[in-house]
Amino acid sequence: MRYAIILTLLTGLCYQSVMAQTDSIARTDSTTQVEKKKTTFTLGALYANNASYYGQTAASPMPYVAASGVVQFPCGIYLSSTAYRLLKDSSHAVSATSATAGFSFPIGKKLTADIAYSHTFYPSNSAFLQAANPDNATASLKYKYWMTTGISGDYAFGKQQDVFVTATTEKLIQLGSFSKKDLITLTPSVDVVAGTQHFYESYVTQRYLQFKDLGLPLPFLPGVPAGSQTVNKEATSFDVLSYNLHVPLAYNRAHYMIEAAYQLSVLSDKALSGAGETHSFVNCSFYYQF
Repeated sequence: MRYAIILTLLTGLCYQSVMAQTDSIARTDSTTQVEKKKTTFTLGALYANNASYYGQTAASPMPYVAASGVVQFPCGIYLSSTAYRLLKDSSHAVSATSATAGFSFPIGKKLTADIAYSHTFYPSNSAFLQAANPDNATASLKYKYWMTTGISGDYAFGKQQDVFVTATTEKLIQLGSFSKKDLITLTPSVDVVAGTQHFYESYVTQRYLQFKDLGLPLPFLPGVPAGSQTVNKEATSFDVLSYNLHVPLAYNRAHYMIEAAYQLSVLSDKALSGAGETHSFVNCSFYYQF
């Protein structure tokens, strides 16, 4: 989920989640992106004030916590799994669980490619915006010079099918250290996301039926006529969806990293889940690598 909850799970490994979008959790920081000669295992824990799907959000805030594990082999193959718990979800101990398999490999001295597939298990009444698309296939390229620029494509499929393309650029800035064994880094990045929005049609349908079954007033959702269970044809159009600024501040040591990250997302006028709105996200995470 980079990208899938702009959490996706593979941020820092390929990137981008998935799915995702929400933004993903089991990540390896830019300062550790070196060729590994042994198998590594990374555990991660994350808190986020809201779930992000390529900068977009559900109708109400969804703060959550997540725990993950990643195994990365010297050949470039990696396997990961993440469990999510929505703090407002009292009906499920685990609100979603994802599993990912991927392969990262160099094409040249400065160019790296990544391919990955992930599947996320959602409850039938999941509140996640992207729950209609549990499967996600990702391919990305990153070119590293004094900055790192990349492009990734995501094909999300399930009840609906969506395609997303993300162009991003970032810069690793070393801020200093407290000792010879640590490093403080700031890695600001900017990305632009374009894609289709079939997922929103399923989200609206589900919300409509939930409110109707409970006998509650039907929710007003942007771009959806009152009482309608479908969105208009704009869901099939490929448009720019959001512009995102990420500012992660990290404290790094040999085996662990503590990070606080801020994300500002500005939605385009084509976004069905809040056109023209501005969203802010705050994440706090901890990763330990064996």
